[in-house]
Amino acid sequence: MMSNHREREYFMERTLNYTTENLITSMPVSHFLKQKGFSSQNLVQLKKNPDAVLANEVPCFMNHVLHPGDTLTLHIREARSSEKIPPVELPLDIVYEDEDLMVINKPAGMPIHPSMNNYYNSMANALAYYFDQQNRPFVFRCINRLDRDTSGLTIVAKHYVSAGMLSAMISNKAASGITREYLAIVKGSVQPPEGTITAPLGRKEGSIIERTIDFEKGESAITHYKVLDEKNGHSLVSLILETGRTHQIRIHMKHLGYPLIGDYLYNPDMERIQRQALHAWKLSFVHPITGEKMQFTAPLPEDMAKVAGDTPWVI
Repeated sequence: MMSNHREREYFMERTLNYTTENLITSMPVSHFLKQKGFSSQNLVQLKKNPDAVLANEVPCFMNHVLHPGDTLTLHIREARSSEKIPPVELPLDIVYEDEDLMVINKPAGMPIHPSMNNYYNSMANALAYYFDQQNRPFVFRCINRLDRDTSGLTIVAKHYVSAGMLSAMISNKAASGITREYLAIVKGSVQPPEGTITAPLGRKEGSIIERTIDFEKGESAITHYKVLDEKNGHSLVSLILETGRTHQIRIHMKHLGYPLIGDYLYNPDMERIQRQALHAWKLSFVHPITGEKMQFTAPLPEDMAKVAGDTPWVI
């Protein structure tokens, strides 16, 4: 079911409060916020609202000097919603939610965002409906995107500040990044059972979708893998990404000689499963606003669990 949200106007505000008790020396507001992980773009966005930044409850500019013991209050406001994302009532498995972010367990077969052939069935459509029902604006800011047929955990930022900080983490530009661990199923016994794949990736010539190993022009790509279990002639493999290139795990495991089963692009072996056997099962990161250590897991989907046969996989 679609919603007629375009007829309404929504408003969102997130208030952040900081104290400067631990300041060793005085510094401008802009320097203080950059130390907290705010990007230059975040500061520009805050400047657009004249009362968005307050020092000791008084509106101030970014060049205002903070002294030890001062208080700083930020009002993060948004009123617009993402265009071209119609709200549609779809199942949405929300693992975690607070004022700054959401963690969602995306099912296989659901695209992350609308496209020409998937305009009403994406996770973005479901989120647009979810926020529409709460009378809140929705700007789609997915941090770690998954392929349509990859299941598992993905992070969605709820405002531009958390989006900027999380994006920096995923790009390894922050001191503490986001650790993404996947589970994949391949045929046979992987040898060696543990290791690191370092092979640059680039576009496959003649294709706009497929990627390939390209040692001359490809972008750096690093994947750490470890076999967790072997059952029914297949191996369950844990993979941790050091980089996040398109189709990285799928290409790297094929390069190793053990492509994912069910992968219609790189190994169309559909005997056991009808999509690539890949699941983003664990996410670990430091909360961009609170600094709290966060960790989430999503159980192995039924279609991947069945490949093991009568005895469950040991994870």
